[in-house]
Amino acid sequence: MEMKKRALVSVSDKTGVVDFCKGLVANGFEIISTGGTAKALKEAGLNVIGISEITGFPECLDGRVKTLHPNVHAGLLAMRSNPEHMKQLEELNINTIDIVCVNLYPFKATLARGADFAECIENIDIGGPTMIRAAAKNYQDVAVIVDPKDYGKVLEELAAGGVTLETKKYLQYKVFAHTAEYDSLISNYLADQLGIKYPDTITF
Repeated sequence: MEMKKRALVSVSDKTGVVDFCKGLVANGFEIISTGGTAKALKEAGLNVIGISEITGFPECLDGRVKTLHPNVHAGLLAMRSNPEHMKQLEELNINTIDIVCVNLYPFKATLARGADFAECIENIDIGGPTMIRAAAKNYQDVAVIVDPKDYGKVLEELAAGGVTLETKKYLQYKVFAHTAEYDSLISNYLADQLGIKYPDTITF
């Protein structure tokens, strides 16, 4: 099968995402998206492949399960330089995913407005961190963007022939900085809920 250029876009912060996706389409990418992001992109006139078309499974459990599927993660983690990986994708009829644009559920903002415990827990993202960590692990083949400030640079490099390895490594770093901060916010919040003043580990 011929691999199509695909980007998976699913963001809570939709700043600049429509223009970014228009730029991706102009560079030959198909857009895969979920939920509210897919709705916003369609309203802007963009063609969007719903995540269920990729997974063959409906979004379920009030959106808790959308992207946790081998058709997504194999497309992210397959090493393009590994013939066996690419052979397995071919056999499984799975397309690669070359760009991931994801920012996480707004846990920090949820805390800031004084939401109760149940709402805070509901705003712990599961699929988002899993996708961006997978994409960052496979940084040499997948550009992963978690910060809207990086949209312009990625589009510039795509127009010039492709996202450079140097930029991909920088984007990889930003992913793990992002998830480290995110998990720290959650663990600190939970420690506070339990009255734990001196946890075994502290993340600065």
